[in-house]
Amino acid sequence: MTAPLPASPVLPAAGQGPLHVAVLCHTGAGGSGVVATELGLMVAAAGHDVHFVGQSMPFRLAGQHSMRGPYFHQVGGFAYALFDQPYPELAAANALSDVILEQGIDLTHAHYAIPHASAALHAQSITGRSRVITTLHGTDVTLVGTEPAFKRTTRHAIEHSDHVTAVSHFLADQTREVFGIEREIEVIYNFVDSERFRRVSDPGARLRVAQPEEALLIHISNFRPVKRVQDVLEVFARVASEMPARLLMVGDGPERPNAVELAIKLGVIGRTHFLGSFPDVQGILGISDLFLLPSSNESFGLAALEAMSCEVPVVAARAGGIPEVVSDGVNGFLAEVGDVDAMADAALSILRSPERYRQMAQAARATAVGEFAPELIVPQYLAAYRRMLE
Repeated sequence: MTAPLPASPVLPAAGQGPLHVAVLCHTGAGGSGVVATELGLMVAAAGHDVHFVGQSMPFRLAGQHSMRGPYFHQVGGFAYALFDQPYPELAAANALSDVILEQGIDLTHAHYAIPHASAALHAQSITGRSRVITTLHGTDVTLVGTEPAFKRTTRHAIEHSDHVTAVSHFLADQTREVFGIEREIEVIYNFVDSERFRRVSDPGARLRVAQPEEALLIHISNFRPVKRVQDVLEVFARVASEMPARLLMVGDGPERPNAVELAIKLGVIGRTHFLGSFPDVQGILGISDLFLLPSSNESFGLAALEAMSCEVPVVAARAGGIPEVVSDGVNGFLAEVGDVDAMADAALSILRSPERYRQMAQAARATAVGEFAPELIVPQYLAAYRRMLE
Protein backbone atom coordinates (compact mmCIF):
# COMPACT_ATOMS: atom_id res chain seq x y z
CA MET A 1 0.00 0.00 0.00
CA THR A 2 1.42 3.40 -0.98
CA ALA A 3 0.06 6.72 0.25
CA PRO A 4 1.53 10.23 -0.06
CA LEU A 5 2.44 12.23 3.03
CA PRO A 6 2.34 16.02 3.43
CA ALA A 7 5.19 18.35 2.64
CA SER A 8 6.75 20.83 5.09
CA PRO A 9 8.02 24.41 4.65
CA VAL A 10 10.68 24.42 1.97
CA LEU A 11 14.37 24.44 2.86
CA PRO A 12 17.09 25.16 0.32
CA ALA A 13 18.03 22.06 -1.64
CA ALA A 14 21.65 20.92 -1.69
CA GLY A 15 22.72 20.98 -5.36
CA GLN A 16 23.48 18.24 -7.86
CA GLY A 17 19.84 17.28 -8.38
CA PRO A 18 17.27 15.56 -6.18
CA LEU A 19 18.15 12.59 -4.01
CA HIS A 20 16.01 9.45 -3.82
CA VAL A 21 15.83 8.45 -0.16
CA ALA A 22 14.11 5.58 1.66
CA VAL A 23 13.47 5.90 5.40
CA LEU A 24 13.11 3.06 7.90
CA CYS A 25 11.92 4.06 11.36
CA HIS A 26 9.69 3.17 14.28
CA THR A 27 6.27 4.60 13.60
CA GLY A 28 5.03 5.00 17.18
CA ALA A 29 5.22 7.94 19.59
CA GLY A 30 8.87 7.49 20.56
CA GLY A 31 11.49 10.15 19.88
CA SER A 32 13.32 8.26 17.15
CA GLY A 33 10.18 7.97 15.02
CA VAL A 34 9.36 11.64 15.55
CA VAL A 35 12.85 12.70 14.48
CA ALA A 36 12.82 10.39 11.47
CA THR A 37 9.46 11.59 10.17
CA GLU A 38 10.17 15.29 10.79
CA LEU A 39 13.52 14.93 9.03
CA GLY A 40 11.94 13.07 6.13
CA LEU A 41 9.44 15.87 5.65
CA MET A 42 12.18 18.49 5.70
CA VAL A 43 14.28 16.55 3.20
CA ALA A 44 11.27 16.21 0.91
CA ALA A 45 10.55 19.93 1.28
CA ALA A 46 14.11 20.60 0.13
CA GLY A 47 13.15 19.07 -3.21
CA HIS A 48 14.17 15.45 -2.70
CA ASP A 49 12.21 12.23 -3.24
CA VAL A 50 11.47 10.54 0.11
CA HIS A 51 9.81 7.15 0.69
CA PHE A 52 8.89 5.94 4.19
CA VAL A 53 8.80 2.17 4.63
CA GLY A 54 7.10 0.72 7.70
CA GLN A 55 4.38 -1.46 9.16
CA SER A 56 2.16 1.59 9.71
CA MET A 57 2.17 5.27 8.83
CA PRO A 58 4.51 7.30 11.09
CA PHE A 59 2.83 8.55 14.25
CA ARG A 60 2.92 12.29 13.60
CA LEU A 61 1.72 11.91 10.02
CA ALA A 62 -1.20 9.50 10.37
CA GLY A 63 -4.34 10.74 8.64
CA GLN A 64 -2.59 13.51 6.70
CA HIS A 65 -2.33 13.19 2.92
CA SER A 66 -0.93 15.21 0.04
CA MET A 67 -0.19 14.46 -3.58
CA ARG A 68 3.23 16.11 -3.22
CA GLY A 69 4.76 13.33 -1.14
CA PRO A 70 6.82 12.04 0.54
CA TYR A 71 5.34 8.57 0.20
CA PHE A 72 4.57 5.70 2.52
CA HIS A 73 5.04 2.01 1.63
CA GLN A 74 3.56 -0.53 4.02
CA VAL A 75 5.54 -3.60 5.11
CA GLY A 76 3.47 -6.75 4.65
CA GLY A 77 2.98 -9.50 7.19
CA PHE A 78 2.79 -13.28 6.97
CA ALA A 79 1.22 -15.70 9.46
CA TYR A 80 2.52 -19.25 9.38
CA ALA A 81 2.23 -21.86 12.12
CA LEU A 82 5.90 -22.81 11.82
CA PHE A 83 6.97 -19.30 12.91
CA ASP A 84 6.77 -18.74 16.67
CA GLN A 85 7.13 -14.97 16.21
CA PRO A 86 7.03 -12.44 13.35
CA TYR A 87 10.22 -11.49 11.54
CA PRO A 88 10.06 -7.69 11.11
CA GLU A 89 13.61 -7.40 9.76
CA LEU A 90 12.98 -9.86 6.91
CA ALA A 91 9.63 -8.31 6.02
CA ALA A 92 11.13 -4.81 6.07
CA ALA A 93 14.10 -5.91 3.96
CA ASN A 94 11.77 -7.41 1.39
CA ALA A 95 9.52 -4.34 1.21
CA LEU A 96 12.53 -2.02 1.10
CA SER A 97 14.11 -4.05 -1.72
CA ASP A 98 10.96 -3.53 -3.78
CA VAL A 99 11.04 0.22 -3.12
CA ILE A 100 14.76 0.46 -3.96
CA LEU A 101 14.29 -1.23 -7.31
CA GLU A 102 10.97 0.40 -8.23
CA GLN A 103 11.80 3.95 -7.11
CA GLY A 104 15.51 4.12 -7.94
CA ILE A 105 16.51 4.73 -4.32
CA ASP A 106 20.03 6.15 -3.87
CA LEU A 107 20.31 5.70 -0.12
CA THR A 108 18.39 4.32 2.83
CA HIS A 109 18.27 6.21 6.12
CA ALA A 110 17.79 3.70 8.93
CA HIS A 111 16.74 5.18 12.25
CA TYR A 112 17.67 2.62 14.91
CA ALA A 113 20.24 -0.12 14.52
CA ILE A 114 17.93 -3.11 15.08
CA PRO A 115 15.93 -3.97 13.08
CA HIS A 116 16.16 -1.05 10.66
CA ALA A 117 19.86 -0.86 9.87
CA SER A 118 20.02 -4.65 9.59
CA ALA A 119 17.02 -4.62 7.24
CA ALA A 120 18.61 -1.86 5.15
CA LEU A 121 21.89 -3.77 4.86
CA HIS A 122 19.97 -6.92 3.92
CA ALA A 123 18.09 -5.00 1.20
CA GLN A 124 21.39 -3.52 0.01
CA SER A 125 22.77 -7.05 -0.34
CA ILE A 126 19.65 -8.20 -2.22
CA THR A 127 19.49 -5.29 -4.66
CA GLY A 128 23.17 -4.49 -5.01
CA ARG A 129 22.42 -0.79 -4.56
CA SER A 130 21.38 1.95 -2.07
CA ARG A 131 23.92 3.19 0.44
CA VAL A 132 22.95 2.89 4.11
CA ILE A 133 23.15 5.69 6.67
CA THR A 134 22.24 4.68 10.22
CA THR A 135 21.21 7.14 12.91
CA LEU A 136 21.54 5.88 16.47
CA HIS A 137 18.92 7.27 18.83
CA GLY A 138 19.73 5.73 22.19
CA THR A 139 18.01 2.57 23.33
CA ASP A 140 19.12 0.79 20.16
CA VAL A 141 22.56 1.02 21.79
CA THR A 142 21.89 1.34 25.52
CA LEU A 143 19.11 -1.26 25.82
CA VAL A 144 18.60 -3.43 22.73
CA GLY A 145 22.23 -3.32 21.68
CA THR A 146 23.54 -4.52 25.04
CA GLU A 147 21.14 -7.47 25.15
CA PRO A 148 23.25 -10.60 24.44
CA ALA A 149 20.65 -11.85 21.95
CA PHE A 150 21.25 -8.79 19.76
CA LYS A 151 24.72 -7.45 20.58
CA ARG A 152 26.60 -9.03 17.67
CA THR A 153 23.80 -8.13 15.27
CA THR A 154 23.79 -4.54 16.46
CA ARG A 155 27.58 -4.28 16.19
CA HIS A 156 27.45 -5.68 12.65
CA ALA A 157 24.79 -3.15 11.63
CA ILE A 158 26.85 -0.26 12.99
CA GLU A 159 30.16 -1.44 11.55
CA HIS A 160 28.79 -2.17 8.06
CA SER A 161 26.61 0.90 7.55
CA ASP A 162 28.13 3.26 5.01
CA HIS A 163 27.78 6.12 7.47
CA VAL A 164 26.67 6.37 11.11
CA THR A 165 25.33 9.35 13.02
CA ALA A 166 24.32 9.76 16.66
CA VAL A 167 22.04 12.36 18.22
CA SER A 168 24.53 13.38 20.94
CA HIS A 169 28.21 13.18 21.82
CA PHE A 170 27.22 11.09 24.83
CA LEU A 171 25.61 8.47 22.60
CA ALA A 172 28.51 8.43 20.12
CA ASP A 173 31.01 7.85 22.94
CA GLN A 174 28.84 5.20 24.57
CA THR A 175 28.42 3.35 21.27
CA ARG A 176 32.18 3.11 20.81
CA GLU A 177 32.59 1.94 24.41
CA VAL A 178 29.77 -0.63 24.42
CA PHE A 179 30.74 -2.25 21.12
CA GLY A 180 34.47 -1.65 21.16
CA ILE A 181 34.49 -0.03 17.73
CA GLU A 182 36.62 2.81 16.41
CA ARG A 183 34.67 3.86 13.33
CA GLU A 184 33.63 7.46 12.74
CA ILE A 185 30.26 8.39 14.26
CA GLU A 186 29.11 11.84 13.22
CA VAL A 187 27.10 13.74 15.84
CA ILE A 188 24.05 15.50 14.40
CA TYR A 189 21.69 16.84 17.03
CA ASN A 190 17.93 16.57 16.87
CA PHE A 191 16.03 19.67 15.81
CA VAL A 192 12.76 21.42 16.59
CA ASP A 193 10.49 23.46 14.36
CA SER A 194 10.30 26.61 16.48
CA GLU A 195 7.56 28.08 14.30
CA ARG A 196 5.29 25.19 15.23
CA PHE A 197 6.53 24.73 18.80
CA ARG A 198 5.96 28.15 20.34
CA ARG A 199 4.08 29.78 23.18
CA VAL A 200 0.28 29.74 22.86
CA SER A 201 -0.92 33.32 23.27
CA ASP A 202 -4.61 32.52 23.72
CA PRO A 203 -5.32 32.66 27.50
CA GLY A 204 -8.52 30.70 26.95
CA ALA A 205 -6.53 27.63 25.89
CA ARG A 206 -4.82 27.45 29.26
CA LEU A 207 -8.02 28.10 31.20
CA ARG A 208 -9.47 24.91 29.74
CA VAL A 209 -6.80 22.97 31.66
CA ALA A 210 -5.82 24.99 34.73
CA GLN A 211 -6.90 27.97 36.79
CA PRO A 212 -4.88 31.22 36.47
CA GLU A 213 -3.30 30.77 39.92
CA GLU A 214 -2.21 27.18 39.23
CA ALA A 215 1.23 26.23 37.94
CA LEU A 216 0.95 23.79 35.03
CA LEU A 217 3.63 21.07 34.96
CA ILE A 218 3.95 18.57 32.13
CA HIS A 219 5.70 15.30 31.30
CA ILE A 220 5.74 13.62 27.88
CA SER A 221 7.17 10.15 27.26
CA ASN A 222 6.42 6.56 26.30
CA PHE A 223 6.15 5.61 30.00
CA ARG A 224 8.93 3.04 29.96
CA PRO A 225 10.90 2.32 33.18
CA VAL A 226 13.86 4.43 32.00
CA LYS A 227 11.57 7.51 32.03
CA ARG A 228 10.99 7.19 35.80
CA VAL A 229 7.42 8.47 35.60
CA GLN A 230 6.92 7.73 39.29
CA ASP A 231 9.61 10.33 40.01
CA VAL A 232 7.52 12.80 38.02
CA LEU A 233 4.65 12.22 40.43
CA GLU A 234 6.89 12.42 43.48
CA VAL A 235 8.22 15.78 42.31
CA PHE A 236 4.75 17.06 41.52
CA ALA A 237 3.37 15.98 44.90
CA ARG A 238 6.07 18.04 46.62
CA VAL A 239 5.35 21.05 44.41
CA ALA A 240 1.58 20.74 44.86
CA SER A 241 1.99 20.68 48.64
CA GLU A 242 3.60 24.14 48.45
CA MET A 243 1.52 25.92 45.77
CA PRO A 244 -1.56 25.43 43.56
CA ALA A 245 -0.51 23.21 40.64
CA ARG A 246 -1.66 20.70 38.07
CA LEU A 247 0.23 17.99 36.20
CA LEU A 248 -0.29 16.81 32.62
CA MET A 249 0.99 13.29 31.86
CA VAL A 250 1.13 12.88 28.08
CA GLY A 251 1.90 9.46 26.58
CA ASP A 252 1.31 5.84 27.33
CA GLY A 253 3.29 2.71 28.08
CA PRO A 254 3.96 -0.07 30.57
CA GLU A 255 4.49 2.22 33.57
CA ARG A 256 1.18 4.05 33.26
CA PRO A 257 -0.80 1.76 35.65
CA ASN A 258 1.91 2.17 38.31
CA ALA A 259 1.87 5.92 37.79
CA VAL A 260 -1.91 6.11 38.25
CA GLU A 261 -1.65 3.98 41.40
CA LEU A 262 1.06 6.26 42.83
CA ALA A 263 -0.96 9.40 42.02
CA ILE A 264 -3.80 7.94 44.06
CA LYS A 265 -1.46 7.01 46.91
CA LEU A 266 0.11 10.50 46.98
CA GLY A 267 -3.29 12.16 46.92
CA VAL A 268 -2.69 14.09 43.68
CA ILE A 269 -4.88 12.09 41.31
CA GLY A 270 -7.45 14.90 41.21
CA ARG A 271 -4.78 17.35 40.00
CA THR A 272 -3.04 14.91 37.66
CA HIS A 273 -4.40 14.36 34.15
CA PHE A 274 -3.33 11.29 32.14
CA LEU A 275 -3.97 12.40 28.56
CA GLY A 276 -2.66 9.44 26.56
CA SER A 277 -0.72 9.78 23.30
CA PHE A 278 -1.49 12.23 20.52
CA PRO A 279 0.64 13.61 17.68
CA ASP A 280 0.20 17.38 18.07
CA VAL A 281 1.80 18.05 21.45
CA GLN A 282 2.80 21.61 20.60
CA GLY A 283 -0.56 22.99 21.71
CA ILE A 284 -0.36 21.47 25.18
CA LEU A 285 3.32 22.35 25.58
CA GLY A 286 2.57 25.92 24.56
CA ILE A 287 0.34 26.50 27.59
CA SER A 288 2.54 24.70 30.15
CA ASP A 289 4.86 26.28 32.73
CA LEU A 290 7.46 23.61 33.52
CA PHE A 291 8.63 20.36 31.91
CA LEU A 292 9.76 17.43 34.08
CA LEU A 293 12.22 14.86 32.69
CA PRO A 294 13.70 12.68 35.48
CA SER A 295 14.83 9.85 33.14
CA SER A 296 17.68 7.61 34.22
CA ASN A 297 19.04 7.80 30.68
CA GLU A 298 18.24 10.05 27.72
CA SER A 299 20.47 10.11 24.67
CA PHE A 300 19.15 13.57 23.77
CA GLY A 301 15.78 14.56 25.25
CA LEU A 302 13.69 15.64 22.26
CA ALA A 303 10.56 16.31 24.31
CA ALA A 304 12.56 18.66 26.53
CA LEU A 305 13.78 20.56 23.46
CA GLU A 306 10.23 20.89 22.15
CA ALA A 307 9.18 22.25 25.54
CA MET A 308 12.06 24.75 25.51
CA SER A 309 10.98 25.97 22.09
CA CYS A 310 7.60 26.76 23.71
CA GLU A 311 9.35 28.87 26.39
CA VAL A 312 8.95 26.13 29.00
CA PRO A 313 11.95 25.69 31.35
CA VAL A 314 13.02 22.11 32.09
CA VAL A 315 13.83 20.33 35.34
CA ALA A 316 15.62 17.09 34.46
CA ALA A 317 18.03 14.45 35.63
CA ARG A 318 21.68 14.93 34.83
CA ALA A 319 21.81 11.83 32.64
CA GLY A 320 23.05 10.88 29.19
CA GLY A 321 22.84 13.63 26.59
CA ILE A 322 20.44 15.87 28.53
CA PRO A 323 23.23 18.29 29.59
CA GLU A 324 23.92 18.86 25.87
CA VAL A 325 20.41 20.34 25.62
CA VAL A 326 19.56 21.70 29.07
CA SER A 327 22.05 24.16 30.58
CA ASP A 328 21.85 23.98 34.37
CA GLY A 329 20.76 27.31 35.82
CA VAL A 330 20.22 28.89 32.40
CA ASN A 331 17.21 27.33 30.66
CA GLY A 332 16.39 24.84 33.39
CA PHE A 333 17.87 22.88 36.26
CA LEU A 334 19.59 19.49 36.45
CA ALA A 335 19.69 17.13 39.43
CA GLU A 336 21.03 13.65 40.05
CA VAL A 337 18.90 10.72 38.93
CA GLY A 338 16.32 9.87 41.59
CA ASP A 339 16.83 13.04 43.64
CA VAL A 340 13.18 14.07 43.66
CA ASP A 341 13.72 16.51 46.52
CA ALA A 342 16.29 18.48 44.53
CA MET A 343 14.05 18.45 41.47
CA ALA A 344 11.09 19.69 43.50
CA ASP A 345 13.20 22.46 45.04
CA ALA A 346 14.38 23.47 41.57
CA ALA A 347 10.82 23.49 40.25
CA LEU A 348 9.62 25.66 43.13
CA SER A 349 12.53 28.06 42.73
CA ILE A 350 11.48 28.66 39.10
CA LEU A 351 7.74 28.81 39.65
CA ARG A 352 7.88 31.10 42.71
CA SER A 353 10.03 33.77 41.07
CA PRO A 354 8.42 35.56 38.11
CA GLU A 355 11.73 37.17 37.14
CA ARG A 356 13.68 33.89 37.23
CA TYR A 357 10.87 32.20 35.31
CA ARG A 358 10.90 34.92 32.63
CA GLN A 359 14.68 34.68 32.20
CA MET A 360 14.70 30.90 31.96
CA ALA A 361 11.74 30.81 29.59
CA GLN A 362 13.43 33.29 27.26
CA ALA A 363 16.73 31.38 27.48
CA ALA A 364 14.94 28.11 26.69
CA ARG A 365 13.42 29.57 23.55
CA ALA A 366 16.73 31.17 22.54
CA THR A 367 18.51 27.82 22.87
CA ALA A 368 15.95 26.04 20.72
CA VAL A 369 15.98 28.71 18.00
CA GLY A 370 19.70 29.44 18.06
CA GLU A 371 21.17 25.94 18.36
CA PHE A 372 18.58 23.39 17.23
CA ALA A 373 16.71 24.97 14.32
CA PRO A 374 15.97 22.81 11.24
CA GLU A 375 17.90 25.30 9.11
CA LEU A 376 21.00 24.38 11.13
CA ILE A 377 20.51 20.62 11.47
CA VAL A 378 18.85 19.36 8.26
CA PRO A 379 21.68 20.63 5.99
CA GLN A 380 24.08 18.48 8.04
CA TYR A 381 22.09 15.38 7.07
CA LEU A 382 21.90 16.48 3.43
CA ALA A 383 25.67 17.00 3.41
CA ALA A 384 26.14 13.52 4.88
CA TYR A 385 23.90 12.09 2.14
CA ARG A 386 25.97 13.79 -0.55
CA ARG A 387 29.29 12.62 0.92
CA MET A 388 28.05 9.03 0.94
CA LEU A 389 27.04 9.16 -2.71
CA GLU A 390 30.25 10.85 -3.81
